[in-house]
Formats: sequence, structure tokens, C-alpha cells
Amino acid sequence: MREKKKLKLKKFYLHPVTTFILLTFLVMILSGICSLFQMQATYSTLNPTTGELEKTLVTVENLFGFNGLKYIISNAAKNFISFTTLSTLLISLIGLGIAQATGLIDTFIKRVLVKIDNKKITFIIIFLATISSLINDVGYVILIPIAALVFLKNNRNPIASIIAAFCGVAFGYGVTVFVGSMEVNLVSTTEIAARLIDKSYHVALTSNLIIIVVTSIILSIVGTIIIEKIIIPKLGRYKDTNDLARTHEIEIIESVEEAEQRKLAEEIHEKKGMKYAMITSIIFALFFIYSLIPNLPFSGMLLDMTEYTYLGQVFGANSYFQDGFTYMVSLFFIVTGIAYGIGAKTIKNDKELLVDSSKYMVEVTALIPMVFFATQFIAVFRKTNIATILTAWSANLINSLNFSGIPLIIMVVIIFAIVNLFNTTPTAKWTILAPIVVPKLMQANISPEFSQFILRATDSMTKGITPLLGF
Repeated sequence: MREKKKLKLKKFYLHPVTTFILLTFLVMILSGICSLFQMQATYSTLNPTTGELEKTLVTVENLFGFNGLKYIISNAAKNFISFTTLSTLLISLIGLGIAQATGLIDTFIKRVLVKIDNKKITFIIIFLATISSLINDVGYVILIPIAALVFLKNNRNPIASIIAAFCGVAFGYGVTVFVGSMEVNLVSTTEIAARLIDKSYHVALTSNLIIIVVTSIILSIVGTIIIEKIIIPKLGRYKDTNDLARTHEIEIIESVEEAEQRKLAEEIHEKKGMKYAMITSIIFALFFIYSLIPNLPFSGMLLDMTEYTYLGQVFGANSYFQDGFTYMVSLFFIVTGIAYGIGAKTIKNDKELLVDSSKYMVEVTALIPMVFFATQFIAVFRKTNIATILTAWSANLINSLNFSGIPLIIMVVIIFAIVNLFNTTPTAKWTILAPIVVPKLMQANISPEFSQFILRATDSMTKGITPLLGF
């Protein structure tokens, strides 16, 4: 009997650039359709001065036409330049490139991290990723490349570390072990919304601290199990072929005695380099801490002194600490890397150092086309106001619910998670949702603090799967 041939469907994948181009056209068409049907929404926002509700009408901006094309063409360069993620990534890679070129990262991993169990390293990466939202979005541009280097130097697949770090940052966004920028941005809105019901209600900055600390630990443990038991086995073992080739070359050329002498000399230089790097890092850390202390001579350089509270000075919207944190981290790697290179005698001249450190920058150029079209898609979607309208509709839907207790919480979680797919900025969402959701849940005996936690939890649930995230 003839064996029946099984029909196999070919897997079809689109390049990310093509995907973003198609999504942009889809949004343009969708805006035209929604505008044709006069899609609009009215939502209430709280006046921070008076505490009164102010209604706002928002309509869909039609980009499917002459004016839409005119906007897209005239703002393409502006949208790309204003995408700060790429610039902060490049800034962080400058520091990492110099630290890698001098040998600091290799030596640190060999002398410190190699002694730590691989599973513990994975846990540390995911845990740091989940709490990185303490300082806005720095986890994406700093932690992900560092995690990739750590796995690479441990002969583990760096893609696994990228997945671990990204999932930790995205799905753990808003989860941290300290009071940070999220609290500063959300608490004031939550408190004003709560005072629509109780005029004397106060929401503490630490109101969600215990539950988010527990959540961060649970997420890190679960994430470590998934990465180690599922992701890494599927990706397979990774070997750096370049390092392997260099090792064989050294073994062929050098005798055993020469190799031992060379290794001994390297260890002496490495110890000296690490000593220099350690001293430099301590000095840099002291300078960094001093820059965060107010009211001392030449101190407080990274604080926004227009704010009244210290947390506002550190984590406020115009905080120099938040805006300059990526640069400070990059500068840390630069100065410690150079200090190590001087001590270990791995720096021959400035030209060779800069050429070696620029290798990472060259590889990033492959991302530029994707970033360009991603920024156009995100900018076009925001211009249509569809996200704002969907958020306003969601607030009105929650207000119309007749549930209470657990069913109400479940419905709010589902609605918030869906909204987050289109509106990824927690502050923007909460400005629209809080005046409706907080009083609604208070009337159902659910505290404003828990309402705020629902926002943070759902913000993490779907942030990693939306194309509007920008990372």
C-alpha cells in the first residue's frame, strides 16, 4: 500500500519591519472607518488644584486621507528622533562596550559570577528586571544587554537571558521593592479620586509596598523555573566559536610551560586591574550618592529641587536622577573599565580601545530600520486617539457594572488588561480610569490602594505582548 503523503503547511513569518508597515496602514484605515462613524468618547479627569471633575470630549483623528499622509510624512523624522529608547540604548552600549573591550566584564564574570550557580544567576537577572521599573524604563536598555553578556561569557545561550530580562521588565513592570517613580506618579491621582467619596482620605506612598515585594519574589521564582526548565532546553546549548578557535590556536602555538607563565602573568594583571576598578567604583558610588543628598555644599546635582518632597525630587517627572540614570550607569562602566584597563595593562592606546568598544554599536545598526518603522506605527496610533477613546469607554463600562466583591474585581482586571494592550502608559490610563474606578470600588468596600494595585498588576500582565510598547 502506498503511504499517504501528509500535507505540510509551510510556516510563514513576516519580518518585523514588514509587520510594523502593515500595522501602520491598518491603523490608518481603522482611523478612517472610526472617523466615518464619528467614534468619540467623553471622560472625566480630576483637577489637582480644586479636586473637581472636568469633562473632556475626544474624537478619532482621521489619518486615512490627504491630511493624514501629510502628518505622517512631515513628522516621520520628528517621531524617530523623539524615540528616546534607541538613544538611551546607544548610551548604555558605549559604557558596556568599553568595559568589555578592556576585559573588565570578562574578568568580573570569571572571578565572581562563575562561582554562582546558573539558576541563581537567572533568578538574579529576573528579580533585578522586575524591580527595574523603580526608575522608569531603564531595565530595557541597561539590564537586557548586561544579562546577554553574562550568559554569553558563561557559555549559555544569550537569547535565553534576553528573554528572561525582557519578560522580567515587561511582565514585572510596576513591581519593585522600593517606593519609586510609579508611586510618585500614581498616588496623587488615586488620592484625589478617593476624595470624591471621602474628603479626608489619604493614600500613602508605601500602600502597595508589601504586596508588590511579595509579587516580585513570586514572579522571579516562576520566571526562573520557566527559563531553566522550558526556554533554555528548547534553545539548546550555546558555544562561542570565536573563543573556541582562539583557545585552540593558543594551545597549538604555545608549549605547556609558556601557557602557564602566560596564565600566571594574566592573573597578576587581572588582580591589579580589579583592584583599580574596585577603588574607582567606590569613588564613583560615593559621588553618585552625594549627588542625591540635598542641602549640602555642591550636593543634590541629580535632584529636582522644585519638588517639595524628597521622593518627588528623586522620582518626579522632571527628576535629573531619572533622566540621567542611564548616562550615569554608562559613565560608571566607562571609568571602571578604563581603570581596569590601566591596571591590567589591556589598554594599548585610545584608538584601539574605541575601535574595539564600537563593535556593539555596529551590530545595533541592524535594528535601526525596525526602530524607525516601529516609531511611525506607535506615533500614528497615538495620533488617532483610539487608545484614549478605548480607555474612556472602559471607564464608562466599569461604571455601569452591577457587580460587587470578587466578580467586580475580576471584571476590572480583565478590562484593565485589555486596555493596556492599547494604552501602555500607566499615568495616562490612570488619569482617565481613576475618577471612575476608585469611587466605584470604594462603594463596593474595595480600598483605593487595592484599585491602584489592580492597575499595576494588569499593567504587567499584558505589557510584554503589545506591539505598542516600543521596546
